[in-house]
Amino acid sequence: MTTATASRTPAAAPVRPRPRARLDWRLRFAALSLIWGFSFLLIKVGTHGYAPFQVTLGRLVFGTAVLAAAMLVKRERLPRGVRTWGHLAVAAFLLNALPFSLFAYSELTIPSTLAGICNATSPLWGMALSLVALSEDRPTRVRVAGLGIGFLGVLTVLGAWQGFAGLDATGTAMALLASLSYPIGWIYVRRTLAGSGASHLSLTGAQLLLASVQLAVVTPLFTSFPARWELVPLLAVVALGALGTGLAVLIQYGLVAEVGPTTAQMVTYFIPVIATGAGVALLGESLSWSTPVGALVVLAGAALTQVRRNSA
Repeated sequence: MTTATASRTPAAAPVRPRPRARLDWRLRFAALSLIWGFSFLLIKVGTHGYAPFQVTLGRLVFGTAVLAAAMLVKRERLPRGVRTWGHLAVAAFLLNALPFSLFAYSELTIPSTLAGICNATSPLWGMALSLVALSEDRPTRVRVAGLGIGFLGVLTVLGAWQGFAGLDATGTAMALLASLSYPIGWIYVRRTLAGSGASHLSLTGAQLLLASVQLAVVTPLFTSFPARWELVPLLAVVALGALGTGLAVLIQYGLVAEVGPTTAQMVTYFIPVIATGAGVALLGESLSWSTPVGALVVLAGAALTQVRRNSA
């Protein structure tokens, strides 16, 4: 949903210097890396007091509130058209409701460190899917090699040579499926919502609103109302939504507009590092040698899958 816009200045009008951003993009890049890296810790803490669907619903509600406030400040309206809202409902499920819920459920049985590393496989899934779904995105030998290296790293993280001993298969599968859901969603958005005319903020605000509605319908069917409100898990859910979803989206779009999508998406490679550090240091999660080594291999493979041919 990222498009570039160019402003036109009349020939007779003086060219005004563009206002400088309040914070250097590198600082905002670092902030985004930290916010998304700590999100997996916040999910784990949230599930200590609330059911996974409740954590996801709270995350979406607080994230939607942040984007709604931003839309009010910028005087932006929600997109129009039944067709657009229909496509946004599918995008909301694939990019928000489904992966957020899967990560929350996965962290009931796997460490937040492993969930963060599984998240780093999204570029690998995206590369594999693009070979089938996007005819204009032709592979190169380097990118195919990156795909193979990346999945070799996944096997290293999971300890394949030990027969995946001590690994919760269901939780790990949920985390990997959540990571797969993101590129499926972005391919769908690219095919259906590109060129819709609505702003990124408007589309994303509507998308999070629809995802919130989806979880508001599902959550009461599978969970009961909390008997007590646990403060620390509640604060984790608020931070997860307001910072990890709402503010993070605003920072991401600002980075894409300033430095381009290629540089902005490099934040993906810092998230598992931060998630691992946070899980080990703050939650006391154990870490074997294969986890960081495999994570580095995954990131190297993911980086290679993003290499494009030089245009003449």
